[in-house]
Amino acid sequence: MTRLKGVGASGALRLARLGIRSVRDCLFHLPGRYIDRTRIRSISAVRGGEEALVQGVIELTRVNYYGKRRQLLCRVSDGTGVMLLRFFHFNRWQQARLVEGAKIRCWGKARQGGGAPEIAHPEYQILSADHDEPPEQTLTPIYPATEGVSQFKLRQITEQALQVLRQDRDSLPELIPPAILERHALGALGDALRFAHRPPAGADTAALLNGGHAAQRRLAFEELLAHQLGIRGRRETIKRKRARAVPIAAPTARQFLADLDFTPTAAQRRVSAEIAADMRRETPMLRLLQGDVGCGKTLVAAVAALAAIDAGLKALLMAPTEILADQHYDNFRAWFAPLGVPVYLLNARQSRGERKSALQALQAARPALVIGTHALFQEQVSVRRPGLIVIDEQHRFGVNQRLALLEKGGDFYPHQLIMTATPIPRTLAMTMFAELDISVIDESPPGRGAIKTTVLSNKKRPQLIQRIRDLCAAGRQVYWVCTLIEHSEAVESEAAEEIAATLADSLPRCRVALIHGRMKNVDKERIMRAFKAAEVDLLVATTVIEVGIDVPNAGLMVIENAERLGLAQLHQLRGRVGRGVHESNCVLLYQEPLAEIAQTRLKTMRETDDGFVIAQKDLQLRGPGELLGARQTGMPELKIADFARDAALLPAARDSADQILRDHPQAAARITQRWLDSDWGFAHV
Repeated sequence: MTRLKGVGASGALRLARLGIRSVRDCLFHLPGRYIDRTRIRSISAVRGGEEALVQGVIELTRVNYYGKRRQLLCRVSDGTGVMLLRFFHFNRWQQARLVEGAKIRCWGKARQGGGAPEIAHPEYQILSADHDEPPEQTLTPIYPATEGVSQFKLRQITEQALQVLRQDRDSLPELIPPAILERHALGALGDALRFAHRPPAGADTAALLNGGHAAQRRLAFEELLAHQLGIRGRRETIKRKRARAVPIAAPTARQFLADLDFTPTAAQRRVSAEIAADMRRETPMLRLLQGDVGCGKTLVAAVAALAAIDAGLKALLMAPTEILADQHYDNFRAWFAPLGVPVYLLNARQSRGERKSALQALQAARPALVIGTHALFQEQVSVRRPGLIVIDEQHRFGVNQRLALLEKGGDFYPHQLIMTATPIPRTLAMTMFAELDISVIDESPPGRGAIKTTVLSNKKRPQLIQRIRDLCAAGRQVYWVCTLIEHSEAVESEAAEEIAATLADSLPRCRVALIHGRMKNVDKERIMRAFKAAEVDLLVATTVIEVGIDVPNAGLMVIENAERLGLAQLHQLRGRVGRGVHESNCVLLYQEPLAEIAQTRLKTMRETDDGFVIAQKDLQLRGPGELLGARQTGMPELKIADFARDAALLPAARDSADQILRDHPQAAARITQRWLDSDWGFAHV
């Protein structure tokens, strides 16, 4: 970046915070909105709340004092009306220029003052009295910025970057084959960039603001194409590795199913067959298993794990939290102990002896199931003959973490089954997880109780507490989840402690316990075990309980400040109840007034419990980054494209990726290198 004028070492560091480290990055850092300074408005036509460019002569300048504070006020007239310019911060140089008789052009957002519109701290230009300078010829871009990087600086460096592009077309060559550009009516890359940064006067500002202009679509298409190429390249690289084939005939798995006191659903049987067909091949399985909360994904994983163990291989199951890992450990040990299958637990809080036992099991020749958290990623953890890796709640792990587990197989890559209870719309799943085959469990086991969702104002809290009193008296259990806007675990935990104390006072006959993220793991485990054993009636918690906790006797979930959470998280929390045969309830407790988007979210939760419907709505409201936790998934953050907004481009991007990989493999590598981060290069593993 220092090759551009006005960008020194310190400036380069500040620009790097915006992801701008090169001239190319600068070109791909597009404006978020535009200002129309191509047309001068008459002052008489300007209304409060409007942004406007006006021009006139300063009739009066004075400095007013309010205590120790001062303001510079300028009255400007253009013959049609007068406008007041107000400066709270100014220096002597500005005061010397803003004098009576000076010709001025200024821009800003007007508000209606006492008798005339006024603009506080306008951008302005003092004009020559005898020369009428024309207004700007292009819309003025407003860029995403950061502290220490002004809009003026961003316009200055993007102008230089565009000049580089004009002078040297090879600095950013066209990489998409002409036939693909022609088929999808896409213009040249350079033309699209120039238009997006400096739209001409009269450009369709509405289309530009919603990202629907042809220039923006051209850029979004190439970025989505790069994304598809990167994922496909990675898949092909993994698929070229060898895996140990796992025979379909697995006697222990058959015995496990025969011993169950229920019959797996048709969806579970279908998905198990898909997984078995993958695992019998000598290429690594890469399969995403989607299913709503409580649909029985863990049972399917158990069958796959037993197939690997029957083949003399290890099965690893990785969970994102210690609470969920402990729960899996208890469940699998209960399932597998009668079958003589050893189950081990590996996490960061174990005693030295427990950890040593788990590590020895991983390194031994004997097949086993090892359940762990992020501890499984550690370099010093070696695994002998891994046959299957199951990753629960995949969005909590990064791509590189998942790939690191694959490498533990040495010359043979283990099969990989990735599970999520966060339903993902089909189009998005095919795009963001294109390297994975996708299975969906789309039915729930019979006998599961329904969940009735109620949206309740905080004003009705007393009635809710009475309802909890009645439930606890009837022997049922209750969750009360606390949420805060602040992303501070300390503040959130403190609020949860206060709410727990208040509820304990209001419900003296209910056994109230508290769990939050700042507690020691041993204390969290103790409280969760007490809740599961029905030794606690009301569990007050932060969102630490979002994933995986299974207490069939819990009949009510209260989510406080529900308007502050996204749909995916609300759906996950609601799924903590309804896990037994009784009807359960979820109360979404909100504070008034409700913003429009919050009203939409709560209405959606009340009207449907279909996770895929909820996921599609969440995608529309918040975008894929929030839906999937993009920073955690390891997915590259899109610079220009938007999966929801640009969904119509996805089929063309997928088809074009297939064609380029087939006919222009060199172009595939260059396109991915242009758009994706270094660890997402073409064919990267």
